[in-house]
Amino acid sequence: MNEYVDIVLRSLAVYAFMLVAIRLTGKKELSQLNTTDVVLILLISNAVQNAMVGNNTSLAGGLVAAAVLFALNFALKKLMFKSKRFRDLISEHPEILIRHGKLNFDMLSKLEITNGELEEAMREHGVEKYKDVKLAIMEVDGNISIITGDEQLKQSVYKRKRRHKFIQSI
Repeated sequence: MNEYVDIVLRSLAVYAFMLVAIRLTGKKELSQLNTTDVVLILLISNAVQNAMVGNNTSLAGGLVAAAVLFALNFALKKLMFKSKRFRDLISEHPEILIRHGKLNFDMLSKLEITNGELEEAMREHGVEKYKDVKLAIMEVDGNISIITGDEQLKQSVYKRKRRHKFIQSI
């Protein structure tokens, strides 16, 4: 088999494995990276690099592996956009944590969200008490959105460590 075809197949396999592994670990893990998470990501990237390119340490081998990853990611995004069934299979869904001041203990337990984490999210949104929360949602990116029932309290979605730059066309 051609060594570049081998790199393509290995890269596809690693991408699929990583997609499944991230999907299984849950959305909470994606939004709040700590030191151990960063170390894990670095070690995984180093571990799977050899699995993708094998003995080929050439520039061309690395570029082929990177190109396959970018192409596969692009294709999956297009497929997710076009197919609701595929999107539902790959993507997480928002989950309601609090509705009208009442905590959804089953969902909090399922998502392993502690009382402290929920209270931190409420403080970030300027809310002190559970009863003041109209709706609290764990978003697909792992952040918690809080909507209050009080018209005077600011209703917002706080996104940590994510800033998007928008370029206006003239």
